[in-house]
Amino acid sequence: MKPGHLFEHHTTGTSNAPAPLAERMRPRTFSDFVGQEDLVAPGHPLREAIESDALQSIILWGPPGTGKTTLAQLIATVTRARFIAFSAVLSGIKEIKTVMAEAEEARRHLGHRTILFVDEIHRFNRAQQDAFLPRVETGDIVLVGATTENPSFEVNAALLSRSKVFVLHPLTTAEVRAVIKRALEDTGQGLGGAGLEVSADAIETIIHYANGDARVALNLLELAATIAGSTGTSVAVGNSASAADGVTRRIDRTLLARAIQKRVLLYDKSGEEHFNLISALHKSLRNSDPDAGVYWLARMLEAGEDPMYVARRLIRFASEDIGNADPNALTVTVATKDAVHFIGMPEGNTALAQAVTYLATAPKSNAVYTAYAEAAADAHEEIAEPVPLHLRNAPTQLMKDLDYGKGYRYAHNDENGISAMNCLPPGLSNRTYYRPTDRGFEKEIRRRLGAWRALKQKPDD
Repeated sequence: MKPGHLFEHHTTGTSNAPAPLAERMRPRTFSDFVGQEDLVAPGHPLREAIESDALQSIILWGPPGTGKTTLAQLIATVTRARFIAFSAVLSGIKEIKTVMAEAEEARRHLGHRTILFVDEIHRFNRAQQDAFLPRVETGDIVLVGATTENPSFEVNAALLSRSKVFVLHPLTTAEVRAVIKRALEDTGQGLGGAGLEVSADAIETIIHYANGDARVALNLLELAATIAGSTGTSVAVGNSASAADGVTRRIDRTLLARAIQKRVLLYDKSGEEHFNLISALHKSLRNSDPDAGVYWLARMLEAGEDPMYVARRLIRFASEDIGNADPNALTVTVATKDAVHFIGMPEGNTALAQAVTYLATAPKSNAVYTAYAEAAADAHEEIAEPVPLHLRNAPTQLMKDLDYGKGYRYAHNDENGISAMNCLPPGLSNRTYYRPTDRGFEKEIRRRLGAWRALKQKPDD
């Protein structure tokens, strides 16, 4: 690496053990880079900016194992600027200030730009992120941030407005397969010549388990290779002599089952994926799709989501999207909350699944939701008229003398138990908020309400 570049990988002790396979196989050139064609293919703006050493501040946003750190290392290799990298997990405000001061010094006295790579930038708090702003604005540093979280939520708006966001996507099946193939064939840094035989179905299992994450695929391949060699000479790296004993180490689905045990699902209970999944669940239920509803529920629960959070969202759904079309939906979801609280997890998952399938197949109406939204808007925007006198109680003689309660009609004494009395303030007397649908129980409500509203239009006798 060029003088002045810093891209350290810290190790402990004095072990000469090789770096993990995923690190050894990290692409050193753009030609080795797999995936993200829309960013790194020849002629694309990001690659052009890197290769022409004209990079401006950028944020690399994408899931783990999609190439964010690799892109940063390629920038470090190509650029003529000072390149400094550190992780937000290991660094604090003191280190930031030191780097900022050095960057200012390098630019003013040596005319050198500093490219600062911050891995997991979302882990810096707002104050720490603010420390970058003055140096980004003056051009002392070009910021390259990497994050797995949505920058809209996790990066300061001021910093975000001065950076170009590039989105990296999970690798496709074909791309993960290419990564595995390269590792198996590479005799220098990979597992080529290690006497390994990997079945086709084992490779497909690794691809499925990796779920678009190249690092996960390589880590699992390396673990499987270690297990395969555990009964004899261990599988070495780039060492054809490791197969000189004539023993072929076979990796198949049976061996992988031992290595995998259980996949850890990609999920962050406080990040964007949390909101993406609850949105998918809610919208699937709204679309009356019980299969999708159960699937998104399982994705959340199996990844460790708080079941009481899910229960609360289902209660909200029962009122927002079903309402009086099936009033029992609210009863079911409140009972579900109690059931989950009482028996806990994992047994509570069936109670939640029961609620999800009930809500998905129930008749839908957002009439209650829209009624409240419109009434709330009027409460905020219209003149707050006093409560009409006929709706006020009159517990004292003075209040009676002031006509409190005068003109009130006791509905039970009227035919059919309804009266034509208007209960809204005069300025809103013609407002209609609740418009029941003809779905489910709301069809009956609509009939009753229609009779009352027709009565309201008749002149008083």
